[in-house]
Amino acid sequence: EELELVEEEDQITHEVDLLDDTIKGEESLNIFKAQPPEEYAADEAKWKHISAEILGIEEEGAGSDDSSTDSEEEEAEQAADAKATQKILDFTEQDLTNLRRSIYLVIQSSLHFEECVHKILKLNIAEGQEKEVCTMLIDCCAMDKMFNRFFALQAARLCRLVPLYQEQFAALFDQQFNTVHRLETNKLRNIGKFFAHLLYTDAVPWSIVSQVRITEETTTSSSRIFIKVIFQEISEQWGIRKLCNRLKDADTEPHIQGLFPTDHVKNMRFAINFFTAIGLGVLTEDLRRKLGLSLLVKKNEALEKASESSPSSDSDSDSSSSSSSSSS
Repeated sequence: EELELVEEEDQITHEVDLLDDTIKGEESLNIFKAQPPEEYAADEAKWKHISAEILGIEEEGAGSDDSSTDSEEEEAEQAADAKATQKILDFTEQDLTNLRRSIYLVIQSSLHFEECVHKILKLNIAEGQEKEVCTMLIDCCAMDKMFNRFFALQAARLCRLVPLYQEQFAALFDQQFNTVHRLETNKLRNIGKFFAHLLYTDAVPWSIVSQVRITEETTTSSSRIFIKVIFQEISEQWGIRKLCNRLKDADTEPHIQGLFPTDHVKNMRFAINFFTAIGLGVLTEDLRRKLGLSLLVKKNEALEKASESSPSSDSDSDSSSSSSSSSS
């Protein structure tokens, strides 16, 4: 088959001298200019009409093809929008795992606690995920062989900068106290000193101990060791006098009622014996006075009952003696 070549007469050639200075490049056409949607649609319609004339396509067919392509494009756009708005539920918690990994790497790679806090705040943690930071700090502190103040300093700084962390640590204190019997002795001591640091630095309020109640029924050996570690650490840092003054403070006293129960003599004795055994018997001076008063009141009540019963017994004895004399 022969090639369909254009005859020389019909050929159009353009010879341009690239060194000619009179040639204008019309660089303004090379700049993008935004158009309103109406003008853009009108220009597109003109170009389609011109292209149809050049290619020899009938306008009706072109219109049907354009409408079909437009409808396909619209359907594709609608499908893409629906896919974008579709909410994907990730039940594998991969995002949470990645967040925990990032927090752990930040904690372990920091040389100073201020540097670590700065990096944590730069992580852009979403609302509701602050608990993961608090949990990771407690876990890292518990895993060390000895108590490392590095993690407690981070927690205290976070509580001061973002008050929401105070609520998270308060909730975690309740959780740790309720599950403290599952911990090893070393982890128990580290976590106890961790929360003691938050208390004596006033990073968290004393309301976190409001649920603690020192009685034989409500505590276990592990929970008593936990409270012992906390109060011994605070006493070591503050001194016993400052600790006594803080416990007698009007703001603190309502939250420590469970530590020094006054509802029953048995519970009062148990609390006194507990704090005396851990070397902090000075804290129970007021409780000892209340115990003495309650015992005195009980003793007086017993004497009154005995005095009330003695006249009746005397009258019974007199009546029996009179009856015996009459019979004789």
